Amino acid sequence: MAIVRWWDPLRDLSGIQEKMNQLFEDTFSRTRGRDEAFAKGVWTPAVDIYETEDAVVVKAELPGLEKDQIGVDVKDGILSLHGERKFEKEVKEENYHRIERAYGSFHRSFSLPSSVEQDKINAKFKDGVLEVQLPKKAQARPKQIKVDVK
Repeated sequence: MAIVRWWDPLRDLSGIQEKMNQLFEDTFSRTRGRDEAFAKGVWTPAVDIYETEDAVVVKAELPGLEKDQIGVDVKDGILSLHGERKFEKEVKEENYHRIERAYGSFHRSFSLPSSVEQDKINAKFKDGVLEVQLPKKAQARPKQIKVDVK
């Protein structure tokens, strides 16, 4: 007689329930804890990363910041974006009805592919968007080969 593992569907359902609870906890703790995040001063800017023939491009949304509030560093194959958005106290805190914009310091890091020339990286900041150009090495770029027809 073979040993058959007993299948308990309730155990599977409880596992799903735990995962759903974790999902809701994570989601609602972000919105519920806005005051905590505001007090801690932590936020994360949205970033797009895409590739062209000649470069890898990183674009970060940093509305309300000035050029001198942003830092871009490259060290040991890691691109780091950091800075701080300060809360302007033009209006007294008790007069606010809602504070949804995030303030404080931020830090994002990305591993660079080996195909990037680290010494030729450049960055520009315009209209609240930081664009970092990571040029590819010559051997990493696609090369077109002409085919002769005879």
